[in-house]
Amino acid sequence: MNIGIFGGTFNPPHLGHLIVAEHVRETAGLDKVIFIPSYISPHKQASEEKNAGSRLEMVKLAIEGNSYFTVSDIELRRKGTSYTFETVEALHREHPKDALFFLIGMDNFIEFQTWKYPERIIQHAKLVVMNRPLYQQASEPLRFSESAIFVDVPNIEISSSKIRASVKMHRSIHFLVPPEVEGYIMQHGLYQN
Repeated sequence: MNIGIFGGTFNPPHLGHLIVAEHVRETAGLDKVIFIPSYISPHKQASEEKNAGSRLEMVKLAIEGNSYFTVSDIELRRKGTSYTFETVEALHREHPKDALFFLIGMDNFIEFQTWKYPERIIQHAKLVVMNRPLYQQASEPLRFSESAIFVDVPNIEISSSKIRASVKMHRSIHFLVPPEVEGYIMQHGLYQN
């Protein structure tokens, strides 16, 4: 089985996440995609652990109805800073006979060599680099390019930070997140402050 690993803060998960995950699943021939909310991302400034449970619930709501998508709380159970190499190694132990594919945006791929133990990630998972058509690619081949599959994904101009700002300013997030996620945000008063 070909399993995609899609990590992120998903704070909140939005339609852009779902669109690119489905596009990559079809283009790269993945049998399923596992969404993995981070506990604390090493690449984010603010602490996310306080709403980790809510982010997990919103991902569950967002992917509901897509039999190719699933969610794992592996990083939330581990707590602490969520390092990709630990997650990939743990998933490799859980799925020793399956092929793992780690989904990464081109912006993150450019910095991938600075991640903690990138060699250990590519030892167990093929990189699937999601390249947006309007994104400026590096002029020279990047380290780890030989370990990557490059997939052009739709250029979706939705970001979690803009959604949080819209909620705080009492602006509509309709058509940015699945209706179930919008309902959860409103019901639980998320992103108000």
